[in-house]
Amino acid sequence: MTIERIDPELCNGCGICVNSCPVDVIRMDKESQKAVIKYPEECMCCDYCELDCPQDAIYVSPERYVPHMVAW
Repeated sequence: MTIERIDPELCNGCGICVNSCPVDVIRMDKESQKAVIKYPEECMCCDYCELDCPQDAIYVSPERYVPHMVAW
């Protein structure tokens, strides 16, 4: 997983990260009205959410998960 967390204390619920994510990893939680990571396995490491967040509430890990290739 590359998107590690959205800090609910810093998130103001503006939704900019939801709109900036090209693969819909982030969604707005209806109860808290804050951004949540809904589909972390779909994250493509573009960092748009982290860069666009005006509150610095999102942390994207610099390490990208790359599965080991197995050769015969």
